[in-house]
Formats: sequence, C-alpha cells, structure tokens
Amino acid sequence: MNQTADNHKNHEAEHVHTSPSQELPTVCAAAAIIVHQGRVLAARRFTGKRYDGWWEFPGGKIEPGETAADCCVREIKEELGIDVAIDRLYDTVDYPYPAFRLHMPCFLCTPLSPVEDIVLSEHDDCRWLSLDDLYEVKWLPAAFKVLKQLESEPFWR
Repeated sequence: MNQTADNHKNHEAEHVHTSPSQELPTVCAAAAIIVHQGRVLAARRFTGKRYDGWWEFPGGKIEPGETAADCCVREIKEELGIDVAIDRLYDTVDYPYPAFRLHMPCFLCTPLSPVEDIVLSEHDDCRWLSLDDLYEVKWLPAAFKVLKQLESEPFWR
C-alpha cells in the first residue's frame, strides 16, 4: 500500500470557520461514497489543486445555510454531472491536515443517472474500485478511516 501519514449532518455550517479552541481553520465539506454494482467511485484531484494527483470520494465544501446531505447531492451534480440518492450518513471524518482541520460527513449514495454519463469537472480521472483494488490508488489521508470501515460492507459481494 502506498499511503502517506501526512456524526451527524452539519446542518448550518459555514464552509470555513475558526473557533477559539482551535489553531487551524475548520473546513466543512461533504463526500459521496457512490456504490454501483459492488464498486465504489474514486476520483483523482486535478493537477494544480492542493493535493493534486491524490484520490478522494467526490464532494465539496458546504455552503452557508446548506445541509451536508444537500451539499453532497449538489457537489456530485456539479463535479460529475450525475444525480445521486443519499442512502444514509455513513460516517463523519474529522482529520487535521497541516493547514486546516477537515470536518466531512460521508454519505453512502446510489447513482440515479447512468454512470456512463459521468463528466469530470473537478477531477482528471475516476475509477470504480472493487474491494480487491481499493488501495491501488493514492488516497488522501482523510479517507482511510472510511476505507477501513468499507472493507466489511456487504455490497462488495
């Protein structure tokens, strides 16, 4: 494996804020774990973006007044050009990157549009990964908590 060590919906979060108890700003985002035919979708970040070339579950920053679930649906439409249904909140990741702390609810989702219709706007590649090849891409560090939990899910079978 090539990894680098570098719980509920957030209903009314601003996308970035700082609290007195934290030194780092908090980025509030939502991610989609899109499951289709026993595989999950991973997307590679564009060259030139922070953490370019690393893989992630697609999603993005929560806008002020937006729920995490609404953000997830909106971001997938914007980033991939497809509609998804939220099945459930899977987990919430809280991860300290060097420049910010990430707070990210992750939702299990089902594509409502044909997956062949995916058009990438924020990524330069995407792959449908099976359990056997889940770790063959260079995941962002924040993804590992969710990846470990996904290993025991029944949808792989």
